[in-house]
Amino acid sequence: MMPGSEFSEPLEAAARLAHGWLDGVPTRSIVARADVEQVKDALGRELAVEGVDPVEVVEALNAAVEPGLIAMQSPRFFGWVIGGTAPAALAADWLVGAWDQNAALREVTPGVNGAEELAGEWLCDLLGLPEGTVAGFTTGATTANLVALAAARHAVLDRVGWDDAVDGIQGAPRIRVFAGDEHHPSVDVALRWLGLGRPVDVATDDQGRILPEALEEALSAGDPEGGGAADAGPAIVCLQAGNIHSGASDPFEACVGIAHAAGAWAHVDGAFGLWAAASERLRHLVAGVEHADSWATDAHKTLNVPYDAGIVAVADPAPLVAAMTMHAAYLPAAETGIDAADRVLELSRRARGVPTYAALRTLGRAGVADLVDGLAAAATALDDGLRAIEGVEVLNEVVFTQVCAAFDGRDVGAIAQALDDDGVALAHPSSWRGRDVLRFSVSNRGTDAAATAATLEAVRRVLAR
Repeated sequence: MMPGSEFSEPLEAAARLAHGWLDGVPTRSIVARADVEQVKDALGRELAVEGVDPVEVVEALNAAVEPGLIAMQSPRFFGWVIGGTAPAALAADWLVGAWDQNAALREVTPGVNGAEELAGEWLCDLLGLPEGTVAGFTTGATTANLVALAAARHAVLDRVGWDDAVDGIQGAPRIRVFAGDEHHPSVDVALRWLGLGRPVDVATDDQGRILPEALEEALSAGDPEGGGAADAGPAIVCLQAGNIHSGASDPFEACVGIAHAAGAWAHVDGAFGLWAAASERLRHLVAGVEHADSWATDAHKTLNVPYDAGIVAVADPAPLVAAMTMHAAYLPAAETGIDAADRVLELSRRARGVPTYAALRTLGRAGVADLVDGLAAAATALDDGLRAIEGVEVLNEVVFTQVCAAFDGRDVGAIAQALDDDGVALAHPSSWRGRDVLRFSVSNRGTDAAATAATLEAVRRVLAR
């Protein structure tokens, strides 16, 4: 048997089945046709004593799981904020699996680390982040927030003479954390994991943007001696690029300045909204974001890279490395540069940044800008079309990729279910500022004029029933 030949038939089967899935995504009904228990029945409840041929396993797996798949790659999928899959990025992801490299140490696996580091450097440049910013690739934006806030925790405690890497946080000076009252719950989860508790909610405007004067007041209120905010002890301010309902971003120029004047670390949760910085036309939405200390975003949501594609970026790498690094006699430390294991949580990790390199190399700087502009244009088209339907009210100012529609007192959950049953388009119900809404999140590179028109026709069809 030739080396590698045992992989040929299973991989060929997987490629054939993957092609079938991808070719069918644009036209298939979006929702799953089978539930979890039905999938488990089809897979087989009991683990057999004897093994099964690999090709048979792949084909049986596809047959059992495919009815339970949701067409998240559809250009008419507007639930949550989930992008599609770009061809080169998907192909690169297959290579990553075949290469099977543990990408933790740059001098052990220089091939994949070179691609990852270059992708991170390109991203920081595209987003206008400061020179010297270090990026790492995480499982998603939630973990990116966690890593960035771990660096923030170390930095603000270090400023008051406490080393959390050595002494932990029990007994440490209290860290005050502030976030807009419409911040994403992934920030809450990250802070909870770090032992920092829930942040103080800061008032926002009607689009969910932090009010600078409210932030300044909140920071100053924490000083028990009545002095300036900078005397009130360590603090972290969590800002937002891309409100999940309105798409609006906090006023970074003012808010970062206020945070820094108070001695606070400014972090930006920019899972999808930070990508506005890559577009000359939309960059004004995040003006001043480059002055922050750390950022979290996700290449899956906008760049259409397969999972996992979270990205953390920190302007000063020292607190990041201090918070993340691990040492052991058997691990060769990098003689130059910063190991991937010192940028993120995992030691055992796949080279998840390689597909991002492939996506960026395919698009180029102009292509990324066109992609971001196209997503925003599709959201504007949905906005215009929904406003033209009797009984539909769009509640947010559609400045980026989010559209929130209310339906004149109708049951939004029932409308969402009817859209699911129709199968052409999918949007998820939510509530925003006291109103029930159907939220359309545009994140797929394939959401063009035809997909938008089909979505609007599906909404009209459902409402007419």
